[in-house]
Amino acid sequence: MGLRIPNGSVNATFLFVLLVLVTTTFLTHHCLARREAEADHRRTPLARHRPAPPLPPVPTVSPPSSSATFSVTHYGAVGDGTTDDTKAFADAWSAACGVGASTVVVPASYVFLVGPITFTGDSCEANTVFQVDGTILADTGSTAWHSGDVTQWLEFKNVRGLTIQGSGTVDGHGSQWWSGRDGDDDATRELDPDRVGTSNRPTAVRVYQGANVTVTGITIRNSAKFHLTFDTCRDVEVHGVAVSSPGDSPNTDGIHLTGSVGVSIHNTTLACGDDCISIQDGCSDVFIRNVKCGPGHGISIGGLGKGGATAVVSDVSVQDVTLNQTMTGVRIKTWQGGSGSVTNVRFSNVQVSGVKIPIAIDQYYCDHTTCTNQTSAVAVSGVAYQGVAGTYTERPVYLACSDAAPCSGIHLADIQLAPVKDGGYHLHGPFCWKAYGDVVRPVEPPVECLMAGGP
Repeated sequence: MGLRIPNGSVNATFLFVLLVLVTTTFLTHHCLARREAEADHRRTPLARHRPAPPLPPVPTVSPPSSSATFSVTHYGAVGDGTTDDTKAFADAWSAACGVGASTVVVPASYVFLVGPITFTGDSCEANTVFQVDGTILADTGSTAWHSGDVTQWLEFKNVRGLTIQGSGTVDGHGSQWWSGRDGDDDATRELDPDRVGTSNRPTAVRVYQGANVTVTGITIRNSAKFHLTFDTCRDVEVHGVAVSSPGDSPNTDGIHLTGSVGVSIHNTTLACGDDCISIQDGCSDVFIRNVKCGPGHGISIGGLGKGGATAVVSDVSVQDVTLNQTMTGVRIKTWQGGSGSVTNVRFSNVQVSGVKIPIAIDQYYCDHTTCTNQTSAVAVSGVAYQGVAGTYTERPVYLACSDAAPCSGIHLADIQLAPVKDGGYHLHGPFCWKAYGDVVRPVEPPVECLMAGGP
């Protein structure tokens, strides 16, 4: 007997079975499609699913005070040649002091009018660069000069690792101080009080109590007095520097050294109204090479011992230098009445042209004041002149030594000096007094007055 289904149930059952089949088919196709999509995604990831690269950081501009470079224009300097920019220079230096290996910039194409200022390194980090690419002009109208005790214009004091460099110019505006323009005596050259109000003529650039100091590239011109001074310094190098002032500008030494040890000056051109290089008391281990001098008074040690002072200079080497139209060539000068010594000095490969006295030791130095004869003197010994050649206009050799402290150990070798031809000068032969040493030929003209042996 077969199964019998009521007629009313047939339609319902058929619909239920059909619904189950449709649902199962839909779910099966949906699952297969999803699996295929996932497989495709694993095989070839879509570009839009890759993470985007991070955006670059937004650049920030730091204020000048947070940078290692400090331009004076960022601190208010105008640079028009008429506005007083002294405070801006002081502020830029102060800001740079707290940053190691910082640079103070004096930018090109500006003329900065600056009065007397001291850049102090007491609270500074080491290794500061003073970059001069523009022009710094002395402000002769500054009321600071009226104090009467200002003797420096741009002074760097107690600095360590200082570098002064650049292609710019330091202009001392010296004509405002020069009046007499003759001789070496400051008393005869007081400036016009209506111009700057003091008789103290300032040094253009002074480095005082510095260590590891370099000056390179800059031009210093028309200083009221000395152009560049190193006072009580250690480890100094000057190269590629130019000094320029008229030959009749009074007491305008090019580079003035006092109390300084370990100084190298090379590849430098000096034109001034006094000694191109002046080496004073307390200096030792001084090396000068490839220097051009003229106009000026030559390269000098001294004057030493003024007013009965004790002075000591030792270990000085001057070589490969050229002197043109100068008063003396290489010179040692001391005052009567002083004490101390000059020892171990060597001048070699010295070329002179139209120099008044190429070789000079003068222990009776007197700069146009009344000088009385005195017994004591700064002793001079161990001085060598080797390879001195060129022309002179008055006397080739002048060795005027002290009666009480004669010169000893004077060495002359390979000297070739001739008078300027057709110059109309009143010429003299070599002169010696109390000078002892030796001569190694050729020496022309012969210096027969130099006594052999020792005093």
